[in-house]
Parts: sequence; structure tokens; C-alpha cells
Amino acid sequence: MKIYTKTGDKGTTSLFGGKRVAKHNIRIDSYGTVDELNANLGLVRDQDLDEKSKAGLIVIQEKLFTVGAILASDPGKAPNEAKVPKLKQDDIQFLEQEINRMNEDLPAMTHFVLPGGHVAVSHCHVARTVCRRAERICAALFNLEPFDEKVLQYLNRLSDYLFVLARCIAKQNQADEVKWIPDTNK
Repeated sequence: MKIYTKTGDKGTTSLFGGKRVAKHNIRIDSYGTVDELNANLGLVRDQDLDEKSKAGLIVIQEKLFTVGAILASDPGKAPNEAKVPKLKQDDIQFLEQEINRMNEDLPAMTHFVLPGGHVAVSHCHVARTVCRRAERICAALFNLEPFDEKVLQYLNRLSDYLFVLARCIAKQNQADEVKWIPDTNK
């Protein structure tokens, strides 16, 4: 496989299906941000995590490639024509089950917590915020050119998963969760 093609040298790229669009197109921004999220999840996975968390992150990273393929598809082509993989409701349920499993061992939330306390926790929060950005961009794209709604559901649930994973990592590493106590004495 050739790494460079020179076809994007003038600021355009191809969607699955062959349609060329500007590299600043919201569709490109959406799957580019999902790619950035995936890279950040790789950084989280490279931390000292338990094997169950690492295995879960690999599953999620693979699903993010599916999300990227859906977003990179020409909206003018029939989905079957482009042979694009699909997200399933089971993929969303996997995230929900993992959130529930992790939450069982965590203290109840009484306040917002400040991101940080341990490098792995911080990386997880960075991934969470990139996930939220991906979700916002995808929601804007969805309003212009609808695609499978499960993509939005998956990204929404994934950011929740990453928040809970950050809390689990904090607990595993005995890192303090610094509560945000708003200053109401103004």
C-alpha cells in the first residue's frame, strides 16, 4: 500500500465511494476528531491499567474505526454500496454494561471532580473531552447530512464510560479526586 498519493495536495480528499470534498469539510472534521480520540485512547491504554480495562479499550478502538468508516462514507451512496461496517445496539450496551460494572466499586458522586491526580487519569479525561468534541461535530454533521444515529449514541455513551474509567483509574492508583466546590460567596 502506497503511503502518499499526492491526490490531497490541493486541499481535497476522497470519501468512501469516491466523492472528493475539501479537507476542511465538517465530515472530514468529524472523522478526523474520532481518529484523534482513538489515538488518545491508545495513550490511555498504554498506561498501567488492569487487563479488563485494556481489553475494553481495544474493543472501543476497533468500534471507533467503524464510526470513522461510517462518517467517511459518501452520503450520496447507498450504505450497502459502500460496504461500510455498522454499529450495533450491542456496541452501545457494551459501554453501558462496563459503566455499570465499574460504578459498582466507586464511591457515590457528590460533586464534580477536577480532572487530574494521576497521569493515567489525566490522559483519560483528555480522551473524554476529545470524545465530547467529536460528539458535537458529529451532531452538527448529522443536522446537515443524517447518518446512523447509533454513532451519536455511541459517542455520548463513550464519554460517560471515559469519565467512569478515569474515576476507576484514580481509585486503583489511590489518587485523590479533588472535588469542585463552587465559590458562592461573591
